[in-house]
Amino acid sequence: MPSSFCLRPPDARLLEGRRALVTGGDSGIGQGICYELAAHGASVAINYVGAPDEAQRMAQEIHAAGGKALAVQMDVSSEQDVARAFGEAQSAFGCVDLLVNNAGIEQRYPLVDMPLAAWQKVIDVNLTGVFLCAREAARLMRTARCGGAIINISSVHEQIAWERFSHYCASKGGMRMFTQSIAKELAPLGIRVINVAPGAIATPINRDVLADPAKSGKVQREIPLGRWGEVTDIAQAVAWLASEQASYVTGATLFVDGGMTLYPRFV
Repeated sequence: MPSSFCLRPPDARLLEGRRALVTGGDSGIGQGICYELAAHGASVAINYVGAPDEAQRMAQEIHAAGGKALAVQMDVSSEQDVARAFGEAQSAFGCVDLLVNNAGIEQRYPLVDMPLAAWQKVIDVNLTGVFLCAREAARLMRTARCGGAIINISSVHEQIAWERFSHYCASKGGMRMFTQSIAKELAPLGIRVINVAPGAIATPINRDVLADPAKSGKVQREIPLGRWGEVTDIAQAVAWLASEQASYVTGATLFVDGGMTLYPRFV
């Protein structure tokens, strides 16, 4: 089957010459972000944690269209993995000047039944992983004096409480304050830090809800724009925020949620 990926025309590329690493880049929102950044001219390190097949396929597809991409294995909660993966990306492309912290997990547990291991796993991936990757990216950018951007994929649940997902909400609320704090710290180095907070997005993680008309419709009724979001809605927002067109934006959260955070029961 022929590839559907292609580079944007040169005069429409927002990220020509940029060097990106996207965590959790081989599926869902992360996959869409990798393709969008590459289409805008960025070299992209596609992070995977398990089997390499999909990340390698994506890299080959981007190469075949004239772009640059690399598959890199990394457990974002491992300090050693993070240092190695960023080193691989730097060796391939030069200093990473765009990090997208997308890797994340969620698990359903009522508080009274939640094992400590489940709490720790979600915090390790969703929050400690963001810290480790942001720290490594900032170190490289500072050494190279290249400036850049760190974009964290948060969630509407940095603001909206979600019963039986208290660990997930804690990780995203923590991400918000982490983003704001390091944005102030890194601004003098020319490094911008932004959160993108998706709402209900049609991705594989929501497959069961989307397949049930009653459940899917209930979610849709909580979205003022009246539809589920698409991966491209998030990917295009990330590409713009990473570009010079958004050079005066830092320390903010951009909710890409169809207005979900405006729904009366969430205000």
